[in-house]
Amino acid sequence: MSIVHVCVQLLFGATAGKETVSRARAQSHSSFSDSFNVSQERIVITNSSGEKLIGVLHEAGSKDIVVLCHGFRSSKESRTIMGLTDALTSEKISVFQFDFSGNGESEGTFQYGNYYKEVDDLHAVIQHFKEHKRDTRAIAGHSKGGDVVIIYASMYQDVSRVINISGRFDLKRGIADRLGSDYMERINQHGFIDVAQKTGQFMYRVTKESLMDRLRIDMQSACMSIGPNCRVLTVHGSDDDVVPSEDALEFHKYIGNHEVHIIEGADHRYSSHRLELANIVLKFVTSG
Repeated sequence: MSIVHVCVQLLFGATAGKETVSRARAQSHSSFSDSFNVSQERIVITNSSGEKLIGVLHEAGSKDIVVLCHGFRSSKESRTIMGLTDALTSEKISVFQFDFSGNGESEGTFQYGNYYKEVDDLHAVIQHFKEHKRDTRAIAGHSKGGDVVIIYASMYQDVSRVINISGRFDLKRGIADRLGSDYMERINQHGFIDVAQKTGQFMYRVTKESLMDRLRIDMQSACMSIGPNCRVLTVHGSDDDVVPSEDALEFHKYIGNHEVHIIEGADHRYSSHRLELANIVLKFVTSG
């Protein structure tokens, strides 16, 4: 069963198996409680490549956990991830946030694409907790992390709730914004593209292999491969200038058990709308 919100329903019309998608405006809570103790434990998990993934487990009282996944060139300490951690633990839901390989404190080399490698990292995390008798209540990812959790759900059936926050549906889009419109010509000529800041300082290298890793991903196929018993939530900001909010509607077309929330005025990082985001995620994680 899918949920989309009132303004969006006009775009879809009445479709079988789809409920309505509304746009979130109001905040259901003004603040989150911090009246109890949350312990933190640094955990090291080895992925299938032998690299150490560094994460922090926030013990808030629940046996099961929510795993949070960061976005492109980000880390477990991103404000979006930390805001969700605070909101979930305030409701006594334990949270694990970690750095993908090649990012943050984790071992490995940063790669531009690496979607399936990050899915493998996430699988290593979920298996680690399963071995320690801890189930994963939900997985949530922001931006690129949103794509990772969607792909994960298309490959594995061990998580019943998936939260895609500002993920990109069409992975062919957005590349020219970072690499320039002639990126294919340049990468075919040189085999790589070095990305620099406006000051000229080197940031990262995009190899042809890592670019093709991204271009080969078919998100439509991944969405259609998610089982009907897996509930998926997509949240997007109407004013996202990195990934257009229309991508949220594309996810809705191809995921059967799906709910969409468009937060009016929110940007890609939910800079002024973190409370609305947290409330939507909390409701989804705790419902049913």
